[in-house]
Amino acid sequence: MTDRAQEVEVKYRVVDLARVETELALRGASLSPPVRQDDQAYAQVGWEYGQSKIGRPFARLRTQDGRHLFTVKKPLDNEMACLEHESAVADREQMHHAVLAMGFYPTVRIVKTRRTTALGDMTICVDEVEHAGVFVEIERTVGGGESGSAVQVGLDRFARSLGVELERTGDTYDSLVRAALAPA
Repeated sequence: MTDRAQEVEVKYRVVDLARVETELALRGASLSPPVRQDDQAYAQVGWEYGQSKIGRPFARLRTQDGRHLFTVKKPLDNEMACLEHESAVADREQMHHAVLAMGFYPTVRIVKTRRTTALGDMTICVDEVEHAGVFVEIERTVGGGESGSAVQVGLDRFARSLGVELERTGDTYDSLVRAALAPA
């Protein structure tokens, strides 16, 4: 395991958004105003959906409020426990071409409306993802020496403590959107 920080999250499909919002508010968590995120996901040439993501780097180019962010995630324990590196970029189109030159290819576009809040050492995101539905993500940033899977147990315990119906998923948004757009 590495000594670098990793982002660890759990994700749930939301059945009753109003109840989730109420339960978060009862715990003192106030969601931010919504922001629109337009993400292009990328995978390394040679990787295809259906193959394991663990140990493989994946890239994302995000635009939010006129600002562009380039992110690389490398799943460790599972798809939701990743080393993550992120930086602002000035020109989305030039960065897109740079990502292609680095040996990545575009997989799927993910457009979502996100509201966030912090509660203790957790960040909670409520996402309305075009084509995929409404989700809540609960995440923590932890040291590289910590087990992502063990951290996820604690995050799941918190999610279950909300007492609302949630459907946990181990899929990332790119996989969820791709599945939703696939021909039947």
